[in-house]
Amino acid sequence: MNKTKAWIHAFRLRTLPLALSNIFLGSLLAASDGVFGIKIFVLAMLTTLFLQVLSNLANDLGDSISGADNENRVGPERAVQSGIISKKEMIRMVIVFVFLSFVTGLYLLWEALQLLNYTQAFLMLGLGVLAIGAAINYTVGKNPYGYNGFGDLLVFLFFGLAGVLGTYFLHTGTLNWTLLLPATSLGLLSVGVLNLNNMRDVENDTKHGKRTLVVKIGSAKARIYHLFLIVIAMSAACIYVLLHWTNSFQFLFLISFPPLIQNIRVVLKNTEAQKLDPELKKLAFSALLFSLSFGIGLIL
Repeated sequence: MNKTKAWIHAFRLRTLPLALSNIFLGSLLAASDGVFGIKIFVLAMLTTLFLQVLSNLANDLGDSISGADNENRVGPERAVQSGIISKKEMIRMVIVFVFLSFVTGLYLLWEALQLLNYTQAFLMLGLGVLAIGAAINYTVGKNPYGYNGFGDLLVFLFFGLAGVLGTYFLHTGTLNWTLLLPATSLGLLSVGVLNLNNMRDVENDTKHGKRTLVVKIGSAKARIYHLFLIVIAMSAACIYVLLHWTNSFQFLFLISFPPLIQNIRVVLKNTEAQKLDPELKKLAFSALLFSLSFGIGLIL
């Protein structure tokens, strides 16, 4: 593998659709309420893409420093672990994506100022800075939260609540409590992807002190936890539609349920961690399908 391919591999492009799901859902929810800004949408997508790549690069760097990335890891080989990209090169690229995330985030806020007051804008700026910090501190730093079982909570907050509600707010300048339901659905599905990742890597993580939630509770309980994540996500979406019922198109998102149910079946029956790797892609795609079908169903 040459260096260009190594960098593309390090960006982990397969994670980007899931990251964009919260932008799609928040924007479609805003559009269903009659408000949509194309510049807000594009800038929110760019900022999210940069943040996700930043998270992936920082994760590659952090796991290589801690030793969690090694020859026993079940998932794909990482860039720094392979030796093709040095730690110094990775640090420089992390800094580049911090800069890109911050610049597009500022531009996004500038575009949203026509709807927001300065207090709201500063709050959104603070949220953006926290997102950058969270992307880096997942595996990097003296006390990375990903190594202490808090990854699930942060994924739920940033890929669900903050991502969906923040995007909707940037479009509309308003919020209502029922939006917590679809935001919770997507957040829990995103946590499900992380849970699968941690179930796959549980043996290696245990050996190298990466105390994910799966390491803490064990694989058997992690399977039950996964069941609850998906079921609650599905239920929250149904409750939102029932609260806002106008026509049958609103149940379009039900097309995402069969693959979600199949994912539950596979996980509950699983006894070999390495066989969970294909399920990550399937669940990430199902989350994207849910995001698009849920939002489009509200507009039709």
